[in-house]
Amino acid sequence: MKPAIFVGAILLFGTWTSLTTFVAPVKAQGPAGVGAAAAAQDSSHSMNPIKWVKKDPQKSTDASDNRGELEKKLTSNLQVQNVLAANTNASEACAPFETLDGCLAALHASHNLGVDFHCLRAEVTGVHTNVDVSSCRVADGEKAQSLSNAIHQLKPGANAKRATKDAEQQAKDDLKAIGG
Repeated sequence: MKPAIFVGAILLFGTWTSLTTFVAPVKAQGPAGVGAAAAAQDSSHSMNPIKWVKKDPQKSTDASDNRGELEKKLTSNLQVQNVLAANTNASEACAPFETLDGCLAALHASHNLGVDFHCLRAEVTGVHTNVDVSSCRVADGEKAQSLSNAIHQLKPGANAKRATKDAEQQAKDDLKAIGG
């Protein structure tokens, strides 16, 4: 019995070795058939599924042209809600923010909690504008932090997580109201 298992193992090993040793490496093949050359050159037929998803820049609230239009519409809405001062527009207030919804959330959090918006903006963006923020209680004015952390820093007694969630929802509602 042992010699039969041994012989079978040697035959199996020999077959496996010959199949893997004497096989030439296979090269990747491109498309074949009529129009193969055109298909190989066409980048729209990528095999990468990430490239199949197309983003619509018109629907993005952060596209530069679209953002400017949304900020114009938002200015009057925010002033009516007393979230934005009458002598300020949304473009000026939101300039340091990377995203418009982030700016709106900070504006609402500032309004809801009675926190100075300029202090909150400096904490969230890490950007100091020409506005004096020396009276703000800041941890590190050079470093951007989350809205929740900034609220906690500026108003320690507030429920920062709840205030952030409420402000973010109000920001979404504002964008939805103007079609953004």
